[in-house]
Amino acid sequence: MDVDQPKKEPDQTSYEHDHDKVDEEPRDKYQIAYMIHFLLGAGYLVPWNAFITAVDYFQYLYPKKHINKVFSVGYMSAAVAVLFTLMCWSRSSKVKLPSVRTRMNIGQGLFVLALMVAPVTDWIMHGRKSRTGDNVAFVVLVSMVMISGLADGLCGGSLVGATGELPGRYMQAVFAGNATAGLMVSILRVVTKASLPHTQKGLRASTQIYFVFSSLIVLLCIICTNVLDKLPVIRYYRKQKHISSTQHVSLSSNFWQVVKKIRWLVIAVFIVYVISLTIFPGYLSENVESARFTDWYPIILITTFNVGDFLGKCLTAIYVPKGSRVAVWCCMGRVLFYPLFMGCIHGPKWMHSEAPVMVLTLLLGVSNGYLTSVLMILAPKLVPIEEAEVVGIAMETFLVIGLVVGSAFGWLWNI
Repeated sequence: MDVDQPKKEPDQTSYEHDHDKVDEEPRDKYQIAYMIHFLLGAGYLVPWNAFITAVDYFQYLYPKKHINKVFSVGYMSAAVAVLFTLMCWSRSSKVKLPSVRTRMNIGQGLFVLALMVAPVTDWIMHGRKSRTGDNVAFVVLVSMVMISGLADGLCGGSLVGATGELPGRYMQAVFAGNATAGLMVSILRVVTKASLPHTQKGLRASTQIYFVFSSLIVLLCIICTNVLDKLPVIRYYRKQKHISSTQHVSLSSNFWQVVKKIRWLVIAVFIVYVISLTIFPGYLSENVESARFTDWYPIILITTFNVGDFLGKCLTAIYVPKGSRVAVWCCMGRVLFYPLFMGCIHGPKWMHSEAPVMVLTLLLGVSNGYLTSVLMILAPKLVPIEEAEVVGIAMETFLVIGLVVGSAFGWLWNI
């Protein structure tokens, strides 16, 4: 069934057809459903981006820790554990998954809790510096990062899975929102850091404001989550899934058969994120330096990646290939980034300067954004609608597995 093409009827008399025919698709008035998917796509990546973009603050507090590499491994490991749980749970016909709305609300609540730990810990520990206190604060911080990863798995898996049942434009909105999260948080960090004095007190104050604003974005997403299911266009597609699923064999015993149908796309999205996370954010925040930009350099590079990621994901609003073969080969071709970034450390002197690193970082972001969005749009359309949610969860799971493996490989730059 091609859910991308709503039924077309000449006029309002289409509603007079007999009861055996499904209703005509309602219009997405004022693009509200699209905008909510965009915001929710941004919302579940705001916490991750908030933690990694505050690298200057956390490196000031814990100068001997590999902050972003520790964050990456902890966050992604927690996220993949939740996604595996969702995958296994979706196979069971005995216990039904909680609704998407419930899962999203729980995850977003955990996000708010995790985001507030940095300013709260700072308020408690300020002026009480000690080795034991710092170690406890660091353990609490990493624990909150992992809780945020759990929430990411819950929100991301649920949102991508549910959006897979909708037309492709809504999946494009989710991943454009993903990219906007990184860009928005980077801009927020730059503004808060630049608007206050470059002192210890200014750094603390800017970071507290930054995390409070990030929490407010997630609170707005909670409101949007509870509005989404009430929209007529969303109810229409939920009804379509129910009608379709009653006409097909139960999916519970055929989970891996469903995944097998999209095996090359699953492999491709895994490779995309292994490559990206090997380089971003750990390499960009620790392994390259600039005498010109000093502690601004990691923030500039992370912002550059996020700008590229945003542009790449927006490109799918202009063009999405009909087949997946070209996209899969492009994903494989991204291995060329490894020798290029290696050259920025061990290669010719001209490659050590800021310009080549920034250009490569931008290209890394653009390719990451575009290919991710293309794969996520194409995958659910290769299976019947009743299998789309499982495909969405599977794609998100292997994406996060790629993040975990890439985060682990990121330590190789330190050898």
